[in-house]
Amino acid sequence: MAGMAPEGSQFDAKHYDSKMQELLSTGETEEFFTSYDEVFESFDDMGLQENLLRGIYAYGFEKPSAIQQRGIVPFCKGLDVIQQAQSGTGKTATFCSGILQQLDYGLVECQALVLAPTRELAQQIEKVHACTW
Repeated sequence: MAGMAPEGSQFDAKHYDSKMQELLSTGETEEFFTSYDEVFESFDDMGLQENLLRGIYAYGFEKPSAIQQRGIVPFCKGLDVIQQAQSGTGKTATFCSGILQQLDYGLVECQALVLAPTRELAQQIEKVHACTW
């Protein structure tokens, strides 16, 4: 049933909804509604690993799009990020870059999981990941 947590889960949808309503009605949203104002004009300025930079340029990117200028660095810093932009603006490359920047390539274990609603989008994400690293 939609909205129901699996058995044994500690998530309580009713409690979550009431807490969200409380926070939104009192205006105490600063702890989770923030904006990240830093804008990076080039990929080189973002402090990305050299191999990742090479992959980004080899993939064909020359200058970061608006979503990339604002989204890659906070993602790399481990911040919770919600990004919204039109199709074709580089959203996939934005979060792929953030994921690849954070991986420890000395560990042979799962360190990231990307969920996609369609097979086509999953294949696109895999292609971007493979090409940028």
